[in-house]
Amino acid sequence: MPRSITAFSNPLVKRVRALRDKKARRKEGLFLAEGLRILTEAREAGRLPKYLFFTGEGAAHPLAQDLIVRTEAAGGEAIETDRDILSKMSGKDNAQTVVGVYREFRTALTQIDRTASDIWLVAQSLRDPGNLGTLLRTGDAVGAGGVILVDDCADPFSVEAVRASMGALFTQTIAAARWETFLAWLRAGPGELVGTSLNTDADYTQPLGPAPTFIVVGNEQSGLPPEYEAACDRLVKIPMLGKADSLNAAVATAVMAYEVLRQRRGG
Repeated sequence: MPRSITAFSNPLVKRVRALRDKKARRKEGLFLAEGLRILTEAREAGRLPKYLFFTGEGAAHPLAQDLIVRTEAAGGEAIETDRDILSKMSGKDNAQTVVGVYREFRTALTQIDRTASDIWLVAQSLRDPGNLGTLLRTGDAVGAGGVILVDDCADPFSVEAVRASMGALFTQTIAAARWETFLAWLRAGPGELVGTSLNTDADYTQPLGPAPTFIVVGNEQSGLPPEYEAACDRLVKIPMLGKADSLNAAVATAVMAYEVLRQRRGG
């Protein structure tokens, strides 16, 4: 039976609100996800919240009712509250009617089965959580195996990244490593590392090498460092026909990912 929380001073409300901060997320090993769509995506991926907060309005939806039942059956706690408290938790004035608190999850690089997909996305020092969330969403859209975060990237479990992923956070394998560790792992098995860069004349539609393809994108401002570009099996360039010299990092990755998908499907 769900309990009710109506006070802003409730210790659990304060604890959940603190998860908007990276240090609190790391300490607790928990993160926030908002909205019925995202929480349903999580459920379909086999992940249920430790805490499920909902309004009376939100609980009226059949999908929310299912989440409540499944959360409690799995040992989680379902808690009825109001929109003001959900706004306090999420930091949004127009809060969703359901908010879930989930345990963080990551996959060790050594546990990744690279043959699970022909496409993998690699982000190096990507700092914008919105870009990272978009990258996860792109990975889901093209059937990528997952996203490998290299060096100091944005936190995929931040509220902003989770929102931008639109639930793809729960469908994608997520791993993190320093560049040297990633490169050693990559070279221990099959796969081609393809970097998007302005420092080449090779068109992004050129034929691919052996699968899987690892698409690496660099930092939003500086791109890949020269030594990282040198380690790629190939560098490719997306043509820019207007005045801008480059695309947004997440957009460029999406363009490249769909080109890889096109070629792998024999298009």
